[in-house]
Amino acid sequence: MDKKNIFGDNPKLSFFLGLFVGIAAFSTISALIMMLAFFSGSTFEFVKGDDTPEAVAEVPADGAAAQPTAELAEVPEVTSDDNVRGPSDAKVTLISYSDFECPYCTKFSETIEQIADEYGDDVRVVFRHFPLSFHANAKPAAMAAECAGEQGKFWEMHDIIFDFSFDGNMDVEIWKDYAENYGLDMDDYNDCMDNEKYADKIIEQMKDGAAAGVRGTPATFVNGKMVSGALPFESFVQLIDGELE
Repeated sequence: MDKKNIFGDNPKLSFFLGLFVGIAAFSTISALIMMLAFFSGSTFEFVKGDDTPEAVAEVPADGAAAQPTAELAEVPEVTSDDNVRGPSDAKVTLISYSDFECPYCTKFSETIEQIADEYGDDVRVVFRHFPLSFHANAKPAAMAAECAGEQGKFWEMHDIIFDFSFDGNMDVEIWKDYAENYGLDMDDYNDCMDNEKYADKIIEQMKDGAAAGVRGTPATFVNGKMVSGALPFESFVQLIDGELE
């Protein structure tokens, strides 16, 4: 006795039934995978910042980022090579690893400013570079800030770059105009930029940050304790007040 197709000779009905079965099977498998991940202890973390898989490998080949290890290095001490706001004897030191083109860093720069205004001489702020490779303008911006800093105008350039970054306008020529407005020696500034004078310093800061656990931007160390992401001002108040007690 010949077996008959229960749907008769209707190929459309057979096609849609097959499609439905396939979707149902896929959904079931996906649900099982998620359940297995949950019960095996896997976790999912959402961080406010450019803390992405791509951001982990941001140090250039000649300054390769340290791979995650069980034991991290301590964040390097503040030296005369650092760009610092605040007194050296401040009770709390904030070391911020940042990227001028990172939108979270741009927003976080306002939080840092708020912290400096609120705590005055109790806090000193240190800016260190961690330009992410998928931000094409981040390294030139870091260079512009350093070249201005060579003539005592790092923080002025820092503020201008973040102001323009907030509007999505990252342009070396704009920074050059402001360097001239600040009264910098433009021959020295242009020579500094053209020769990437501070490339090694930027790479070294990235290496040290990565070794201390920086995997994305912004990353801030509060008296040596790392805080990942652009946390709001209120979160830092709790941390800083705890250090001041």
